[in-house]
Amino acid sequence: MKIAIIGAGTMGDALGKVWAKVGHYVIFGVRNPPQGRGNSNPPMAGMGAGTAVMSLLDAAMKADIIVLTAPWPTVPDTIKALGDLSGKVLIDCTNPLALNGEGSLALSIGSTTSGAEEIEKLAAGSKVVKALNIYSGENCANSEYPNAAGLKPVMFYCGDDDEAKGKVHQLVAELGFEPVDTGGLGMARSLEPLALLWIRLSVSNGRNTNFTWARLTR
Repeated sequence: MKIAIIGAGTMGDALGKVWAKVGHYVIFGVRNPPQGRGNSNPPMAGMGAGTAVMSLLDAAMKADIIVLTAPWPTVPDTIKALGDLSGKVLIDCTNPLALNGEGSLALSIGSTTSGAEEIEKLAAGSKVVKALNIYSGENCANSEYPNAAGLKPVMFYCGDDDEAKGKVHQLVAELGFEPVDTGGLGMARSLEPLALLWIRLSVSNGRNTNFTWARLTR
């Protein structure tokens, strides 16, 4: 598949490296292609031959799958710059995070809607699937680290289009996760708070980001 990654952060880096390694063609969409990607030196370090850097519009046009990893405040302008997304599969990895009145991270959207549902409105005609939002990029780069229970880390996703979810299921599995379909896009109202819980746990009481969720069955 041709995958456009929108957002030059640790998440985009991690996803791009793994998917390029397993044979997908990865396009990094940036606002100023001649300058490369802001967080890499050199811009394509470790990515392999199956990658490219293009403008946001060109990346979106050429890709089969668009992966949105941009910071939440930039999402409306970023989606506008991607052009017509009709029929495109859009994986929403974002979380609508903001500081609350106490200076702590919270969700700026929730309960009656979600960031994913708002993105679906902005990206008219696209097939939005919420996925890859509940951990940091470090865990997506190396999701198969040993754990005491011998379990695969789980990755929940949701969306309204079954064909789009099938493609996302494959991509998630290639990252080493156990993909779990949680239902329609409205379930993002649960997955985004789960991401906030993960963030808060990762920064409290001396913890770090090196942990994931897993699913126990009996």
